Amino acid sequence: MGVAEQRDERYQPDEARELGPAALERRSERRAVWIMAGLTLVALVLRFWHLGSWNFQATEIFTLRDTDGPHFSNPRPLGYVLNYYLIRPFLPVDEFSLRLLPAICGVLAIPVLYAVARRLVGTGAALFSCLLLTVSPLHVMYSQLARYWALVFLLCLVYPYTLYLGVRDRKPGVILLGILAAILASLAHPVAILLLGGPALVLAWRYLRPSELRQMWTRPIFRWGTLAAAVIVVMIAIRFVPILQGWISEHDNSPGGGQFLNWIPGTLGVKQVAIVLAYLESLTVPVGVAGIAGTYLVWREHSRSLGLFLTSVAVFPVLFLTLLSLRTPISQYYLLPTTPVFLLGAGVFLDHVARLEWSLRPRWLVPGTLAAIFVASAAPTLFSDLRDGRRWDFRGAAQWLKPELSPGDLIFSDQYMVLSYYLPGAEVRRLRDRVGLREAARELDQKGHTGALWIVAPAPSHPFRTNLRRGGLVDWLQAYCQLRHTRGVGRVDLRQHYLQVYRCPPTAARTGSLGDGNRQAVSSVIRGGDLAGRREIPCGPAGRCTASSSDGPLPRARNAP
Repeated sequence: MGVAEQRDERYQPDEARELGPAALERRSERRAVWIMAGLTLVALVLRFWHLGSWNFQATEIFTLRDTDGPHFSNPRPLGYVLNYYLIRPFLPVDEFSLRLLPAICGVLAIPVLYAVARRLVGTGAALFSCLLLTVSPLHVMYSQLARYWALVFLLCLVYPYTLYLGVRDRKPGVILLGILAAILASLAHPVAILLLGGPALVLAWRYLRPSELRQMWTRPIFRWGTLAAAVIVVMIAIRFVPILQGWISEHDNSPGGGQFLNWIPGTLGVKQVAIVLAYLESLTVPVGVAGIAGTYLVWREHSRSLGLFLTSVAVFPVLFLTLLSLRTPISQYYLLPTTPVFLLGAGVFLDHVARLEWSLRPRWLVPGTLAAIFVASAAPTLFSDLRDGRRWDFRGAAQWLKPELSPGDLIFSDQYMVLSYYLPGAEVRRLRDRVGLREAARELDQKGHTGALWIVAPAPSHPFRTNLRRGGLVDWLQAYCQLRHTRGVGRVDLRQHYLQVYRCPPTAARTGSLGDGNRQAVSSVIRGGDLAGRREIPCGPAGRCTASSSDGPLPRARNAP
């Protein structure tokens, strides 16, 4: 039985004492069904809001590029296979069609979470968890992102918990469902397999002690189970170790890879703290803190095995990825599979508060207020994302820029593949490539001084977001270029997504790029002191990008999170 089902008579309202258990259970079930229907409807609206209106962002361009085939050899082929066989035959390839599958997965996650959480922690906690997932800005963003992360979340919401329920209740059918979901999740993205690491270590610590091992080895089922576990470990190693080695090798050969102007502190320890804090901020602080408290309540008051299982599912991936970031770049996206643990824990915490005997009336005042605070903490980001999709408006910048261009102009841009897609026929270069701004200015000289430099970059904002840092390229832009256009809408959270378009006239571009006073600043930019990015990937007239990394061709879709 779940936490929410361990009822005490004093926790029930007076009218509940007058009803029989059967009538009370039927009433609760009907109420839960109506609440779930409402939450699913709200989730549908939030995840399909302006689904095809936002322009592509950087990583979505890779999905667009790879729609020409199922790409079975890709380390994460499932999303591409589903897009190729289920979406492409029926819809034109555009912003809406590539985001349709993630949006559907995002809506399905609400009832799936309820079905899983109800078995684990009870109806009340399950409803609270679904409420928090419905309004989660993190999940809404992934549900509107033309990548595989909404699918990864949905499958990671199923497989570790169904495996636990199948083993706990000794139901082979549920175990097989969990194994199938685990295989699909690992095909959606390799990071999903990390959810098994924590429970595996817990089982090893519990049963592989010499005294326990000798006793358990006398049982045939344990010997067969050990053999099956060894086979699974070997298969996981064969599948995922080469992927990890390839990832590390790729970034060793192309340090600072990516097409963002992203800057994450490189100081030992600071970068790791920044990754964890960024993930906590995306969860919202109340959900993160309440998730930890609720997991403790499960361990303390309900089931130590379930509490330990939830803790291991969340802690191992976070620790593993944080340690891995000491060796190679990782994305905050990779922590997404642990999110269901925090939602379950926060649901348990709110349900526990709702079941306390409060002297205040009505009884729902305190838990309702807490739930409202949780929702309110997500509201600024959620409302802001409904305004701009958490994207820079490169499509709008391209529409403004197109009539302003003259023959011989050179364009440098952050997320240059996106701008190139919306500026077919124009040559767009990455805003830190091997050519560099000095060589670009020299190229303008060779063209008879008629061309200008155009630079498209986000306005400086939050320090852990995409930025032009002070003392680098931004000072050169302000000294020698003209701010011609700004795109974006106001947000009410800590993020800002204003996109700025600078024009550097021919004379200013030459003197600014080549003058002695600015040579050092621009050179530091080109060497990587200000911007982080991969070698230029030229895009054809139709915006089709077919390039490679700085040291040779890359497998498709492996150069994005």
